[in-house]
Amino acid sequence: MSEAGGGRGCGCRVPQRAPWSLVAATASLCLVLATSVCTARAAPMSREEKQKLGNQVLEMFDHAYGNYMEHAYPADELMPLTCRGRVRGQEPSRGDVDDALGKFSLTLIDSLDTLVVLNKTKEFEDAVRKVLRDVNLDNDVVVSVFETNIRVLGGLLGGHSLAIMLKEKGEYMQWYNDELLQMAKQLGYRLLPAFNTTSGLPYPRINLKFGIRKPEARTGTETDTCTACAGTLILEFAALSRFTGATIFEEYARKALDFLWEKRQRSSNLVGVTINIHTGDWVRKDSGVGAGIDSYYEYLLKAYVLLGDDSFLERFNTHYDAIMRYISQPPLLLDVHIHKPMLNARTWMDSLLAFFPGLQVLKGDIRPAIETHEMLYQVIKKHNFLPEAFTTDFRVHWAQHPLRPEFAESTYFLYKATGDPYYLEVGKTLIENLNKYARVPCGFAAMKDVRTGSHEDRMDSFFLAEMFKYLYLLFADKEDIIFDIEDYIFTTEAHLLPLWLSTTNRSISKKNTTSEYTELDDSNFDWTCPNTQILFPNDPLYAQSIREPLKNVVDKSCPRGIIRVEESFRSGAKPPLRARDFMATNPEHLEILKKMGAASAIDAEDGLRFMQEMIELSSQQQKEQQLPPRAVQIISHPFFGRVVLTAGPAQFGLDLSKHKETRGFVASSKPYNGCSELTNPEAVMGKIALIQRGQCMFAEKARNIQNAGAIGGIVIDDNEGSSSDTAPLFQMAGDGKDTDDIKIPMLFLFSKEGSIILDAIREHEEVEVLLSDKARDRAAILKGKMIPSYIINSNPESEDQPSSENDSQSQSAEQTLSLSKTVDLVDQETPENPLDSHSEPLSPADTEETAGLAPSEQTPSSTESLETTRLDGECTELDNQPKEQSETEEDSNPNVSWGKKVQPIDSILADWNEDIEAFEMMEKDEL
Repeated sequence: MSEAGGGRGCGCRVPQRAPWSLVAATASLCLVLATSVCTARAAPMSREEKQKLGNQVLEMFDHAYGNYMEHAYPADELMPLTCRGRVRGQEPSRGDVDDALGKFSLTLIDSLDTLVVLNKTKEFEDAVRKVLRDVNLDNDVVVSVFETNIRVLGGLLGGHSLAIMLKEKGEYMQWYNDELLQMAKQLGYRLLPAFNTTSGLPYPRINLKFGIRKPEARTGTETDTCTACAGTLILEFAALSRFTGATIFEEYARKALDFLWEKRQRSSNLVGVTINIHTGDWVRKDSGVGAGIDSYYEYLLKAYVLLGDDSFLERFNTHYDAIMRYISQPPLLLDVHIHKPMLNARTWMDSLLAFFPGLQVLKGDIRPAIETHEMLYQVIKKHNFLPEAFTTDFRVHWAQHPLRPEFAESTYFLYKATGDPYYLEVGKTLIENLNKYARVPCGFAAMKDVRTGSHEDRMDSFFLAEMFKYLYLLFADKEDIIFDIEDYIFTTEAHLLPLWLSTTNRSISKKNTTSEYTELDDSNFDWTCPNTQILFPNDPLYAQSIREPLKNVVDKSCPRGIIRVEESFRSGAKPPLRARDFMATNPEHLEILKKMGAASAIDAEDGLRFMQEMIELSSQQQKEQQLPPRAVQIISHPFFGRVVLTAGPAQFGLDLSKHKETRGFVASSKPYNGCSELTNPEAVMGKIALIQRGQCMFAEKARNIQNAGAIGGIVIDDNEGSSSDTAPLFQMAGDGKDTDDIKIPMLFLFSKEGSIILDAIREHEEVEVLLSDKARDRAAILKGKMIPSYIINSNPESEDQPSSENDSQSQSAEQTLSLSKTVDLVDQETPENPLDSHSEPLSPADTEETAGLAPSEQTPSSTESLETTRLDGECTELDNQPKEQSETEEDSNPNVSWGKKVQPIDSILADWNEDIEAFEMMEKDEL
């Protein structure tokens, strides 16, 4: 994970943005013609309403932080569904996600400076004392260098920065004597052995106690690291050097950045996602602004702001020019190949790129920031949260949402830059969605699947470190904060470092190494950061005018390739051959295949897309019998619909996607395994029966509880400790016989999720649940019951709102569900390696890829055309095409000239090998 923030405002000229590409402009024009645009500007928000929302953020933070301290501390994180702490080694491994946990009370350290920003100075003083008393850094545990740097080292430095500020003010922290800084220095020295490589790039992991490459260290054999992992150190390490006078930290971080800059692809000025730490070879050659690279770009610009070294700004501007040339396709940001940057490397985007509009504000490039932010906001309005990954036609690719703060961050900086109250309304929506869909009795739970509304027993530390900080600052006026936020810069984890560090202990020489690699035109660069107060003189509708053409881009977007398709039809040419229509026995198809890549860049694009579709189609057959996940929502006291569990479906019984949900109280069957006639039919009559997995077929269990009068069944895994967090979700199969006699719905829960229901029964006796295809609106579920208003209205301080609003939200959710059933090859969420999907299991992070597959009856036949331009003017999204250029550009651009060469088919296929390999590698990619 890596996020982004922003810094101070200081005077400079505002850089000019290049005009949109022809394709993007035409898409925008289509939107304007096809939709009725409302041009009313958002009404200003009153001071009272802003204060009310700010107080609501404070209450939400108290709910999250208080439950962590009560139920989890001193563990690293809170598990909000089971109300206990997550301790490394005591819970099933989640793979790389657990590398952030080091048995050092992660959430407490990550929350230190948030407490001060939220004016909780007494709580901050108590938290610092707890850190100094309880936290131990000498732990025999292998941790991520990157995560430990941004969360723990950054948290300690941010806490120290605000501790000395409070001490200077004279009321709090008078006893403080740089203890947090000494802990930070100790941690810094524990991280330094990771840099013991010839390149200067750090190992991705280190043992806090034993370092690297010792037998007891259990690490040091890795060869690869991500670009962000190696390039997101300079702020924390330089701050540590400036605070302490120990220059070694800044030197090591600078050396890593120097090496990454030297290894950039020289013709495109892009960097890849993964690099070999010993040789400097790019392991993954795709490039974007999301996962794996994001905060590398952020730290180049912010290192210039914090340290005043011009070489960092030169490097950032060089990279930024490449990003806007190749990756930015407004409002999209699409990964490309570093060696062939005109070719898109993905058909989807990941949620971490949501930080980029905020970084563009710091750069002063506001127009594309507004465009991308608006696109992301529409995705959120469609799914309630930003999915971990979504396709270019805005469907879910990876369904999780771990409460990431990047979008809130960009919202904050865009509001500060534009003053447009629209962004206050966006922030209000974020608050409402968090309370409505993620709030649970013990905190806030990550979304396991944004389509079903199911939860994951997870509340990452960055949720407290960043989300509440940015949301509070969004609604706060200057007088609401006890210090001047403009005197600090935000790290990628939103920790605060004082800008006066730029003049402190400056023992590192300012050597401009950029000229060693490339000649730069300084006239294209702005040498200071922008003053947001002068970006929009006398033009309050500036942001509004940019957003309007994109107002309906998610639900009614014009295909990016519409120009090309229309021209083809006008000229009598046939549309490009699609992989699903290809027949090896068709001579015309073979002839088209031979032409791909041989005649022009356009033909080459067709060929590349064709090969990608072949890869996707090869895995589609593996998924045709899969069903999407289901939801078990606990609706009785004290849950009130706030806990939603991910459940596996069954191939038999009532299909919850086609029928109304099943609601009822739960009761355990006897025998618990449900493999014989029930001895307690009176207990399960009219209820949802709980059954243990094992000893007989699922269908047999279903028949036995149905015969006893149960209205539904939940099978709970007998493998103790199993969880949908770490095990692939599956569907329950029949017994090989006719199962039409089974009329009740059947769902499957892993042991951990099932234990939540069993524990609720032990504590509250009567537990009512809802079995459905997705979580239902709480207002509709709980209508007429006496419950706290904030559970329905997502506002702890507000009175009950009219049900009409909730009804409209329900209708919107139903429309979203209907839209999500439209099947597209891009949206057939592929396993990590589609060519090996029959033999390689999915990683835990991608459990939802198996769970979230479209029903087979929705899969179109090979003769159906999924993407057409309708005659009635309605636009249907095409597969994404790379940005097209004019003939003049193609003739002069060396990056596309390769596509004009005439090649035999064998040579073409050989030339595709690298691209196909890249596609496969990207399908393996985990956020």
